[in-house]
Amino acid sequence: MPGRSDPSGSSASTAGQAGLFTTESRSLLLTRDFGLIWSGQLISQIGDGISKLALLWFVYAITGSPLKTSVIGLLQTIPPIVLGPVIGVYVDRLPKKVLLIVSDLLRALLIGLIPCLIPVESFTVSVLYLLVLLHAIATAVFGPALTAAIPALVPKTQCTAANALLQGTTSLGIIFGPALSGLGIAAYGSQEVLCLNAATYMVSAVCLMLARFAGSAVVRLPATAPPTILQDLLEGLRYSLVSHPVFLLLTGTAALYTFGTSALTALFPVFARKMLGLGPVEVGYLWAAMGVGLLITSIGLLWVTDWTLKDRIRLIIGTSFLSGLAICALVWTPDPYQAGILMGLIGSGMGAFTPIAWGIIQELAPSRMIGRLLGLYGTGAMTAAIAGISAFGWITEQLGAETGLLGIGLMLLVTGLVAGRMSRRSAAD
Repeated sequence: MPGRSDPSGSSASTAGQAGLFTTESRSLLLTRDFGLIWSGQLISQIGDGISKLALLWFVYAITGSPLKTSVIGLLQTIPPIVLGPVIGVYVDRLPKKVLLIVSDLLRALLIGLIPCLIPVESFTVSVLYLLVLLHAIATAVFGPALTAAIPALVPKTQCTAANALLQGTTSLGIIFGPALSGLGIAAYGSQEVLCLNAATYMVSAVCLMLARFAGSAVVRLPATAPPTILQDLLEGLRYSLVSHPVFLLLTGTAALYTFGTSALTALFPVFARKMLGLGPVEVGYLWAAMGVGLLITSIGLLWVTDWTLKDRIRLIIGTSFLSGLAICALVWTPDPYQAGILMGLIGSGMGAFTPIAWGIIQELAPSRMIGRLLGLYGTGAMTAAIAGISAFGWITEQLGAETGLLGIGLMLLVTGLVAGRMSRRSAAD
């Protein structure tokens, strides 16, 4: 199939390179190619953190509606749902480096340059919704392509650690981005803050251009009977639903997780403003506290990359309960400083799920099928995310912020219970 890559040729050279940490499983960051990608992601994730709060604050300041604010989150989750499986097919077929670079350039244009060029009086919520939707389409390609490229950059036994390091860039973006965004919004306004994100995506694109993706050359197969997109999709479905049902359980658990966490991130400015009476600067600091917790867990995951599948799933159980309990406690916490501590605990609990889940797919799935399995995983998770954002946006508007936040906490507790079922199934297999 065209574009299929074999990461096995990169394992020996990658594992032998010197790195930042003293053991092999933690020597990834100073690997030339992975280090370049990590550096680019660090810059672009800070830009994402800056723009994310600006987007949400812009809509809520104009409309005053939690439900309309949650539309931003909905628009960001629609493309992975609708296009995710097809994107997965093309991630398996096409050179991942090209997909990543083009995606970054498009994101720089859509959420960075265009807001700078639109006059203030013309920069309406409807225009912003359109830009967010197009930006989300580019991001829907970038995410699976980057995750599927990890086995071409590091040995499969180090995939969880590599995912954790990349998640570390997300947490650093959460730490610094919203705080900088809050200061920028207070000083200049939401539109000007969005303009900063273009440069960060350009830096990421340059880093990707300089990186070498082992085994990423396009493989030409005979043109007699090339498989169709539908055939590729059915192959991925059979593999995940019939041959290896652990992927189905993993997707189901991820759906519960994103049902709650996506609503939390989309509606957090609403919760902070209604329950604590905070402005954009203070909201940025609380969001940064969650990023600190996320970073701590990301660093800790470097030491669990060699754990068994069952042990890593048990870690998901424990961290899901930690996040759920901390979110429930946040409902009865009127003090912003105590809320900051709880946000750190929430971030710590949320930090384990995604790197471990992606690592399971990267390690167990055939290299030629990683993109499709990630696409199906993303579709299930994002479908739950859009449902969660809609449901909790309505609950928050109709029943109050406290009820909405408590419901999100309960969803994380349910995620821990379902992950327990997945742990027992993996042990049986």
